[in-house]
Amino acid sequence: MLESRLPEKKDQIMTTTSSAASSKDKIVIFDTTLRDGEQCPGASMTYEEKLEVAELLEDMGVDVIEAGFPIASQGDFEAVQEIARRAGDVTIAGLARAIPGDITRAAEAVRVAKRPRIHTFVSTSPIHLAHQMKKTEEQVLDIISATVAQARNLVDDVEWSAMDATRTPIDYLIRCVDAAIKAGATTINLPDTVGYAVPEEYAAMFRRIVEAVPNSDKAIFSTHCHDDLGLAVANSLAGVAGGARQIECTINGLGERAGNAALEEVVMAIRTRGDFYPYRTDVETPMLTRASKLVSAVSAFPVQYNKAIVGRNAFSHESGIHQDGMLKNAETYEIMTPESVGVKATSLVMGKHSGRHAFREKLKELGFELGDNALEDAFKRFKDLADRKKHVYDEDIEALVGDEVATANERIRVLALTVIAGTGGPAKAIISLDVDGTHVTKEVTGNGPVDATFNAIKAIVPHEAKMSLYQVHAVTEGTDAQAEVSVRLEEDGKSVTGRGADPDTMVASAKAYISAVNKIMIKRQRQHAQAVSA
Repeated sequence: MLESRLPEKKDQIMTTTSSAASSKDKIVIFDTTLRDGEQCPGASMTYEEKLEVAELLEDMGVDVIEAGFPIASQGDFEAVQEIARRAGDVTIAGLARAIPGDITRAAEAVRVAKRPRIHTFVSTSPIHLAHQMKKTEEQVLDIISATVAQARNLVDDVEWSAMDATRTPIDYLIRCVDAAIKAGATTINLPDTVGYAVPEEYAAMFRRIVEAVPNSDKAIFSTHCHDDLGLAVANSLAGVAGGARQIECTINGLGERAGNAALEEVVMAIRTRGDFYPYRTDVETPMLTRASKLVSAVSAFPVQYNKAIVGRNAFSHESGIHQDGMLKNAETYEIMTPESVGVKATSLVMGKHSGRHAFREKLKELGFELGDNALEDAFKRFKDLADRKKHVYDEDIEALVGDEVATANERIRVLALTVIAGTGGPAKAIISLDVDGTHVTKEVTGNGPVDATFNAIKAIVPHEAKMSLYQVHAVTEGTDAQAEVSVRLEEDGKSVTGRGADPDTMVASAKAYISAVNKIMIKRQRQHAQAVSA
């Protein structure tokens, strides 16, 4: 088996950092974000962006960076060459078709690296040979021998790939691999170029070739899987089980069509399920989220919210059952810590599915300590808001609870409000208030919807205070954002400020005005009590 044949070759590529780690086979992480990832339509990167990504990949601990396709353009050549010049111990690979000019150009680009590699490839499947290559099997075997030998004469590290390997007859694929290794290939890549394979057959393909090729111990075998059927990561791990010791992958799974195996998913699967995958990588996993954000930014490809490992929701919980479990023990619903991939902390997303336990903890986090009755009242208001608003942010909750806490003894509450406004005439407000336990409704007109609303409130609760401030702003972004309204009233030389928040600006305005009126009434009560006691 391959496990007993690979140690000598693996020692040439990496060193073991501890005795515990040395007991596990090292998986070489070959990152092709800058080559295969950039081939994704619309994902091209600038020269400076490629250098930035390459620097982060090396800092993160990937073993091989496929920096580009030097023959593709002068810009690509210069980027690969500069990445190679700046690289430290990481291997820098340049891609080349099985064409002498490609191989020469790739060598020119990577030879300045401390560890240069030429990665050359040729199609092997019948459909590619017939329609793309227009070559016979024997002609392709001759091409493999000649071009791999050429590359090996230019650099010591040569990788050969059989394009469309998973649709190539196994007996012919064995002959191709044998020819490549005899010509000097040090890595053999058997890609699932079109994402056609399933894990069981991909693993079996590696086992068969490793056993059938007489000199398979002279090379490391590699996976390169595309995600057309959503199996890229599963196939990559299956390939390792079949004998591969290198995985080719990209940050965020970026790549042609449905993309490649995602580096972050492969690495964390190996780390999290060490009981099942007795392997190791040298990737610094706390840098995964940072790498994901960088690649997303420079490629202009957003990461889907529910993306494994690095998606925005990967460590977020909204369901009340899940939130309750998380608050009791994080392991109830998280199989890895957010810190292990570079996320600051688990996020309990507040929404209509959230429960009281999570709401109470969120309030504590925001600095609010409520008694049982106040908590229950605030929770009901939160649920009402969550039913009306898609995303409930911390600022929403602060706005929802803040003034309610400050005016726990309020005498006036909004029960209902209807406002009719437009170009056809004066605005009309119909408002129902609870005043000291009595329900009162008034219908009043005004010069605009806000004026009508405030006039209606004043008709129910007469006062002589003058309004010196009316201010509206959105608590959060989006058309469903809550409006937060501030109203300042002045009476007898003293001022009070009320705040109200609601997705409906008129309701928020009514709440703010009533909040200020409540404060005036409370002040009057205190002044009256002080006068009586005197």
